[in-house]
Amino acid sequence: MNLDRHLLDVIVCPACRQSLAADEAAQELVCVGCGLAYPVRDDIPVLLVDEAHKPA
Repeated sequence: MNLDRHLLDVIVCPACRQSLAADEAAQELVCVGCGLAYPVRDDIPVLLVDEAHKPA
């Protein structure tokens, strides 16, 4: 996953508006608030609640 660190400072979880943290191993962005994980496909974060899931 090749995301600009400045991007992570700007984008927020669409469900609760909290910050997102990169999970490099899972290729996801995980919300620090509600815990939803959003996929990153081809280095593009997919910030759709319908595509998110709660990590196990």
